[in-house]
Amino acid sequence: MSGRSLIATFCLYSNYSDSLLGWCLLKSSLTSQFTYMGFQLKDPRGCHLCSWCIHLQITVDDFQHLFSQVLDTFVCSGPPSCGVHKIFFKWIPCSHTGEEPSAETPNCCLFSNSSFLISCKGSQLLGFMTFQLLTIGPIIPASKQPGFHLSGTVTDRATQSEPETLCNVAISFDRCKITSVTCSCGNKDIFYCAHVVALSLYRIRKPDQVKLHLPISETLFQMNRDQLQKFVQYLITVHHTEVLPTAQKLADEILSQNSEINQVHGAPDPTAGASIDDENCWHLDEEQVQEQVKLFLSQGGYHGSGKQLNLLFAKVREMLKMRDSNGARMLTLITEQFMADPRLSLWTQQGTAMTDKYRQLWDELGALWMCIVLNPHCKLEQKVSWLKQLKKWNSVDVCPWEDGNHGNELPNLTNALPQGANANQDSSNRPHRTVFTRAIEACDLHWQDSHLQHIISSDLYTNYCYHDNTENSLYDSQGWPLWHEHVPTACARVDALRSHGYPREALRLAIAIVNTLRRQQQKQLEMFQAQKKELLHKGVTSITNLEGWVGHPLDPIGTLFSSLIEACRVDDESFHGFSDFTENMGQCKSLEYQQLPAHKFLEEGESYLILAVEVALIGLGQQRIMPDGLYAQEKVCRNEEQLISKLQEIELDDTLVKIFRKQAVFLLEAGPYSGLGEIIHRESVPMHTFAKYLFTSLLPHDTELAYKTALRAMRLRVLESTTPLGDMSHPHHIVSVAPNRYPRWFTLSHIESQQCELASTMLTAAKGDVQRLETVLKSIQKNIHSSSHIFKLAQDAFKIATLMDSLPDITLLKVSLELGLQVMRMTLSTLNWRRREMVRWLVTCATEIGVYALDSIMQNWFTLFTPTEATSIVATTVMSNSTVVRLHLDCHQQEKLASSARTLALQCAMKDPQNCALSALTLCEKDHITFETAYQIVLDAATTSMSYSQLFTIARYMEHRGYPMRAYKLATLAMTHLNLSYNQDTHPAINDVLWACVLSHSLGKNELTAIIPLVVKSVKCATVLSDILRRCTLTTPGMVGLHGRRNSGKLMSLDKAPLRQLLDATIGAYINTTHSRLTHISPRHYSEFIEFLSKARETFLMAHDGHMQFTQFIDNLKQIYKGKKKLMMLVRERFG
Repeated sequence: MSGRSLIATFCLYSNYSDSLLGWCLLKSSLTSQFTYMGFQLKDPRGCHLCSWCIHLQITVDDFQHLFSQVLDTFVCSGPPSCGVHKIFFKWIPCSHTGEEPSAETPNCCLFSNSSFLISCKGSQLLGFMTFQLLTIGPIIPASKQPGFHLSGTVTDRATQSEPETLCNVAISFDRCKITSVTCSCGNKDIFYCAHVVALSLYRIRKPDQVKLHLPISETLFQMNRDQLQKFVQYLITVHHTEVLPTAQKLADEILSQNSEINQVHGAPDPTAGASIDDENCWHLDEEQVQEQVKLFLSQGGYHGSGKQLNLLFAKVREMLKMRDSNGARMLTLITEQFMADPRLSLWTQQGTAMTDKYRQLWDELGALWMCIVLNPHCKLEQKVSWLKQLKKWNSVDVCPWEDGNHGNELPNLTNALPQGANANQDSSNRPHRTVFTRAIEACDLHWQDSHLQHIISSDLYTNYCYHDNTENSLYDSQGWPLWHEHVPTACARVDALRSHGYPREALRLAIAIVNTLRRQQQKQLEMFQAQKKELLHKGVTSITNLEGWVGHPLDPIGTLFSSLIEACRVDDESFHGFSDFTENMGQCKSLEYQQLPAHKFLEEGESYLILAVEVALIGLGQQRIMPDGLYAQEKVCRNEEQLISKLQEIELDDTLVKIFRKQAVFLLEAGPYSGLGEIIHRESVPMHTFAKYLFTSLLPHDTELAYKTALRAMRLRVLESTTPLGDMSHPHHIVSVAPNRYPRWFTLSHIESQQCELASTMLTAAKGDVQRLETVLKSIQKNIHSSSHIFKLAQDAFKIATLMDSLPDITLLKVSLELGLQVMRMTLSTLNWRRREMVRWLVTCATEIGVYALDSIMQNWFTLFTPTEATSIVATTVMSNSTVVRLHLDCHQQEKLASSARTLALQCAMKDPQNCALSALTLCEKDHITFETAYQIVLDAATTSMSYSQLFTIARYMEHRGYPMRAYKLATLAMTHLNLSYNQDTHPAINDVLWACVLSHSLGKNELTAIIPLVVKSVKCATVLSDILRRCTLTTPGMVGLHGRRNSGKLMSLDKAPLRQLLDATIGAYINTTHSRLTHISPRHYSEFIEFLSKARETFLMAHDGHMQFTQFIDNLKQIYKGKKKLMMLVRERFG
């Protein structure tokens, strides 16, 4: 209805004269039917309704200027009381917004289109109940409404911690929207404070208690000169401190003929309402929005700040859905603060990536702008303004890229539309796509396509004029419409329709897109079957879609799924709660969760749930290339898991199982169009996570298909070096990838873990089925390339096979052992910190299976273990008492295992005598022949490959086992490899040298005589030699036998061999060590040096001429080192 019609009807309801009404109707060119209705509806409620309609669409400026003739006629024709004042008093009460929230929905919008009045903020719920408390009782004692301005005083009741406070509130409104608010409470926030909402509620609930006045300009117009002067003077008197300077300034300007104020007709009136050119939108405190966003961003990656920013994004979506024009304004303010974030420049300079949570906020920002620019009813000037702003942000160097850290060089796919022939290609020439690129490209899209209008405007489709064999047919074989557009772009349209409050239209378009995808599936299957032989013969394939739908920045599959799932739960009438696409009017209505009748949109037997599940399966099964960059790859994995988690919430019935079967069969047979095709590209995104879900869903209903799907998905071609790359002679509709492109798979560890989980799921399900287990085992051995994951699978299989509540599953245990053997082979020549754990576990697994498994791993040890592992872990464990007890072995079985273990030990000792000789001797000690063989292996290796420490260790073992002469032999061999310099008085081999000398001394003079030359040759340390010398002089050689037997004999003389040789060597070592120490001695070591000389004197005195030698030695020191006066003084004091 036009503004003139509304005013004419309003005059009718105000009971003006028939002639006047006829004149108004004539001026408005209204129909006779409307005239008849106007005369019949003489009801006060009709007057109120017209008043509300006028205020919803017409400003007071329109009312006064455009229809001045109507008002003049009213004033002239009627009595004085029926003038313009009466008109104002009739419709001013309706100028304020007239809705309040439901008590059951405290967090919804308070007034018709505003999203700001009530919101959750932290733990404080600024909700409906808060305002109930504020508006109970006389808390607003005085409230007035002069024109379009409401003012009042709101009282905050006293609490235990705070006294009662008064807040002065002022509200301006226009066309049923609050356009500005002020409150003396001082609270700074994006949302209206409680006092503003309380006054608004009070005005709505108790309109009769709010005294109405004409706008102040109209009141002043009624005053004469004296009244005006009195009014001004009283105003200045009451508020002289606040307004006196301003009043004097205005007076001076008014009295000045050339002042600017005298050049303008009339004067401003804040209570008179909006003018014709004023924007009609709800009040938004832009400064507070900017401050809040800036504050949240400054808090970095804290969880609370990210949550608050996500709430702001949700608020923007809510505003868009409610047709609040502030939605785009608020998003602009948020984006400006994001672009001004100093961390962007810092990350760019440092070359580091932004955090994952922060990156997701940017993604949501880009998606919101996509919804903004795709508003089906936005004005052209609005879109031009948004495009200009987006291009400005897009050109900034620090603007984040769409795929995180890497540029996406894909073509401009957003504009590849039937209607986009003249699309703007500026952004396609950019080397990288930013988060705003798609929104910029979307500015070229429109909604005027006739087929698109038909899709979103019609519930029933009866058009069977189709050509199903053509590639871009507008209808399928059933007459349902199709929409051929770049899938992410088409889904962005759906998201835009949903976001702007057109759920019915969004649903219609979503169904058309799903039907198109299903038809494309069938066409692709037919195309592949026609070329199957050729492709399979070549053994190569190519990527069919460089831009995957799962993990896409626009989340097309998630959008379709959400739209269809929502349609499953909303009442049909709730769609009427939003305005029809062609009318752009209406109010929001609460949703009821019921099944939407499907016959209006779908074929018989179908439902929105079926479509939602099917489109999710289509998207998840799409073969697509793994994107570049860590964030883009993580997003693919994250979105896939999120979509699957939503699918898991749906309980499968027979109908849905049919859909699963249908899609599984297609994915297996669709070739390059499916991620589960027979041949996939090396860089194709793996299907492990999706296949695991398919497997668990299909297993109870179709076991064969479930295993076939899961086994096909086990592939991980990126790790197969022999896999051929893409075929450049690709078939029709297949896009090839450059053959030299090798991206880094940052999420490879996660992908391998998902592959492992899929295999584990199959192993668990196949328990008890020998054939299935063998098939799964072969798939694991072929496709899993990580030893850690195979080891995990082996452990999982072992746990499942040995559950406490059942007998061990031998078949599954064998699978576990086979996997363990593969792990051993894979890690045999590589470093793995879990290697010892793996070896011990394998022995445990083999023990659980039985004797033949243990014997088998010992027989083939060289392909599984290192010699050290085989002797120290495998053979030792096999021959332990715990193994005998565990397996209940008889004597024959024990001897068989022992024989295999001894054979293994000898083989290991020959291959690695340094590390395995001692273990071999230990394992063979109960068998004389093998023990002698092991001892001979040690002797053969002693002169070439074994170190003194290894030989000393074996020698001590021999002494411990009661073979002293063999111990002596090995000790002498060890001495030949030893070399102790003069300053190595803490060498770890000193104890071994002393032990060897004691052993030789205990065996007899001959043995001691034989070893002392070796000691003198190998040991140059004076303290060690002196210690050996003293030990040899305390007892007679052979005096104390190994078993406590005492032998008679005399002490050996120091003047005869071999002790004389040892004594001379010791004295010489002391002399050499002394000169060496004096070369670099410092004063702090003087006292230590004197003590060293004292020990040397003791050794010198053991010789018959030792006193003379020592005196001569000291005199030489005094002469040679006479420059060290302090030291020589200390020497003279101690030794003369």
